[in-house]
Amino acid sequence: MPATREQALFGAAVLKLSFTLKSMHRQPGFRVVYYGTLREFGLTDAEVDAFIETHRDALEEKIRQGRGEPGT
Repeated sequence: MPATREQALFGAAVLKLSFTLKSMHRQPGFRVVYYGTLREFGLTDAEVDAFIETHRDALEEKIRQGRGEPGT
């Protein structure tokens, strides 16, 4: 089932923010996967940045859940 635009933005934002928080967002591997994701879903980096700015708390919570950190 294709992702909705909101789901695509959320997924791309989780990807970007998780790598950014680990200071790995400049790694070539990240760039290949991230920009491929943007192309696949027809998104821009600016749209993802705006989504991160608006939904940062929910995104960071999702990232913490993925790591199995306390408070999840």
